[in-house]
Amino acid sequence: MMVVDATLIVVSGIGCAVGYLLATAGVVGKPEIYAAASILVAINFVLLTIVQQGYQIKTITDRPRTFRMTLTTWTGLFGALLAIAFTMKVSEGFSRGATISFYLVGLFLLLAWKTVAARWTAHALRSGAFANGRAIMIAEFGLASSSNAVDDLGQHGYRLMRVIEIPAKEIASPLLLSSLAPRFEELINYAREHRIEHVFLLINWSRQHAIDSILDALKILPVPVHLVPDPNTARFLRYPLSGASNTFTAELRRAPLTYRERALKRALDLAGASFALFVFAPVMMVTALLIKLTSKGPVFFRQTRHGFGGRTFKIFKFRTMRVLEDGPTIQQAQKNDPRVTPIGKWLRKTSIDELPQLLNVLKGDMSLVGPRPHAAAHNTEYEQIIGNYAFRHHVKPGITGWAQVNGYRGETRTLELMQKRVEYDLWYINNWSIWLDLSILVRTALISFGQPTAY
Repeated sequence: MMVVDATLIVVSGIGCAVGYLLATAGVVGKPEIYAAASILVAINFVLLTIVQQGYQIKTITDRPRTFRMTLTTWTGLFGALLAIAFTMKVSEGFSRGATISFYLVGLFLLLAWKTVAARWTAHALRSGAFANGRAIMIAEFGLASSSNAVDDLGQHGYRLMRVIEIPAKEIASPLLLSSLAPRFEELINYAREHRIEHVFLLINWSRQHAIDSILDALKILPVPVHLVPDPNTARFLRYPLSGASNTFTAELRRAPLTYRERALKRALDLAGASFALFVFAPVMMVTALLIKLTSKGPVFFRQTRHGFGGRTFKIFKFRTMRVLEDGPTIQQAQKNDPRVTPIGKWLRKTSIDELPQLLNVLKGDMSLVGPRPHAAAHNTEYEQIIGNYAFRHHVKPGITGWAQVNGYRGETRTLELMQKRVEYDLWYINNWSIWLDLSILVRTALISFGQPTAY
């Protein structure tokens, strides 16, 4: 893995430099500079991946984790090296086109290779090509059949030569060692004869006396003994574990975004909202003037919405109706709604009425991308009838969202439509990345005009 990673990086670095310079300038220039830079990038990438345990089998077969690790390491490494080159005033010797090509081609090759490696490694584990060793299992009666442990160990290269089941009554006996002494003696002889390399215990973790007794009985064998969690315990070990002194905890529910991810998302919000306000300032000024000239009332419409953690805030919109509803009962906009002003209908169709929410983004009440905030009255209603609705408040609400770019925008006439929208919102929260936000923003820009469900 390390050799292939390094080779792909060096080849892509030199290849992109030579190809780009030949295509643009007709000469190669100084390829040794790019070769040295490529080798430096390769060495640092491999070292950083080692530090993150990226070459361990469990990481290689975990494609989402591998992709995140590769993307962040590759991008961070390029950013750091470019900053160093700029600081040391050696960046003039590098072509920007060749550098960008190196970044894109190198990233593509690494991700493609990681995909192939993950599939090949998983297949090799299942077929036994990466045999971790011969093993035996001592299990509490019934647990081996109700647990996936036997299959999981087999898929990870362990050859289970024998599974010994002990009835629960005997497991619970304080005389376990003496009552099962002949079986343990026979098992020890079997382990020696067949060169057993691992012993697995699949016993309820509450039976500490039994676990200690079996460990004592097998102490003559110079092999590792692994305690496999019973099905009830295994459920909680899938969560991140943290410890303080002798106390360990399982994080049953994590914050949707880490501190670093929240900082990255906030940076995108500030940069994107500031840029959008600068670009759309003329449009917003003309819109405000048209609203004032065509109907009575304020330019902006403020309504109570629920945001991050369920906290309320006032959302800003251009006023598109003749009424200003913000109470316990609010009717959703419908097709040919008489409350909508002539200019308001066009503003809703083009989503221009949402532009003032850029101010909410700058204030920190909203994000550019996230679950759309519903009116407080609707929010309370849906929380009572859709069980997982409240999870939408685990991130800031957005001007646009994953549900909206997938067609769930505007009026939700039925409960099924709202459930589908919530399903898309929760998928977004559980799969968030900065690239997902950027792709949603691009898709929003492409489909903003002429939405059939925006009334």
